[in-house]
Amino acid sequence: MARLPFLERTAADARGDLTSSKQQNGRKTAAPAPDLSGAFSSDGPLSAQRLVISVDAMGGDRGPAAVLDGVALAARGNPTLHFIIHGREAELVPLIAARKLTDRVSLRHADDVVTMHDKPSAVMRTGKATSMWSTIEAVREKEALVAVSCGNTGALMALSMLRLRKMPGVDRPAIASFWPSKNPSGYNVMLDMGADVRADARDLLTYAVMGAAYARNALGLKTPRVGLLNVGTEEHKGNAELKAAHELITQAAQNGDFAFVGFVEGNDLPGTRVDVIVTDGFTGNVALKTGEGTAKFAGELMREAFTSGILAKLGAILAMGALKRLKAKIDPRRANGGVFLGLNGTVVKSHGGADATGVAAAIELAARLAGLGFIDRLAARLALASASGQDAASVEAGDETQK
Repeated sequence: MARLPFLERTAADARGDLTSSKQQNGRKTAAPAPDLSGAFSSDGPLSAQRLVISVDAMGGDRGPAAVLDGVALAARGNPTLHFIIHGREAELVPLIAARKLTDRVSLRHADDVVTMHDKPSAVMRTGKATSMWSTIEAVREKEALVAVSCGNTGALMALSMLRLRKMPGVDRPAIASFWPSKNPSGYNVMLDMGADVRADARDLLTYAVMGAAYARNALGLKTPRVGLLNVGTEEHKGNAELKAAHELITQAAQNGDFAFVGFVEGNDLPGTRVDVIVTDGFTGNVALKTGEGTAKFAGELMREAFTSGILAKLGAILAMGALKRLKAKIDPRRANGGVFLGLNGTVVKSHGGADATGVAAAIELAARLAGLGFIDRLAARLALASASGQDAASVEAGDETQK
């Protein structure tokens, strides 16, 4: 796994890095595609410290065995990782021992499990004994740097907001995910993917700032290009909220150290025009599920086509290398992990049906963000954006201190 440059700064000097980074070509500095499913090098920034990851072992559709298979895969790839595993001790002890993880794992017993059918409000009231609550609590108490769970998305977001609280300046946190694209990095970032179905103009501005910070760190881009998802690229299209957001993001782009390309359409999601796609959670989640369904459908059609006859099978054999590369490119497991942005702590949501490869990808993404100190850098960016917004507001309203 390629080493990512330390592109962000902490709050003390976040403002000072803007001028120099604007003079560089962000497109030429893109890191390799974040194939987070394989072992990454121990000579990168992660090797400088012991990274503790808090993992909910009970939340996935495939059960704790699949989660611990993913933990084992990630552990083999990075010797600096240590894990706090949360769940039912009687089930987890033999699984941990069988995978020779005893020396890398601390076990936290939790009797209860958050199911996919549990309502977030109920989990918030009565979920203290669950593995998910325990997983988030480890980050809140500074015992772990990042939390990873395959469990109920709504409950995980609700508990994360309850225990970690929102960052200053954030009204609605967002879920950011990778979207395969033709860009040099191999992926675009899209948010919100379903944390909240609503988003007003100010929320979309916050998403733009957070998405740019995430792309800057996770994809290694100096100056990410941000686009606002709409039904067309013309400025007169869209509802009043989108038009207001367009104006706000345009004004914030300079201080936010990103390039705003304006409105983008659905066909830009996998394209090269943009690095970060901003939208509300309702639209983002529909787009995500549509993309997953379309990819699955296309794969099934291709499988049928290449097994329809002897000549088709021969063609498949001749094209085997190219087909494997295509499969790896669009394999959702390799970019598994939606990051909750806007909280006082990093939480990575793995797909509920993730196998060992997918879980390992989510863990390795969590480790990468922790190793880069992403949460502090994001807070610095949000503070800078908030300060810039207050300055703009004071100019528009008149400086009260001068009256």
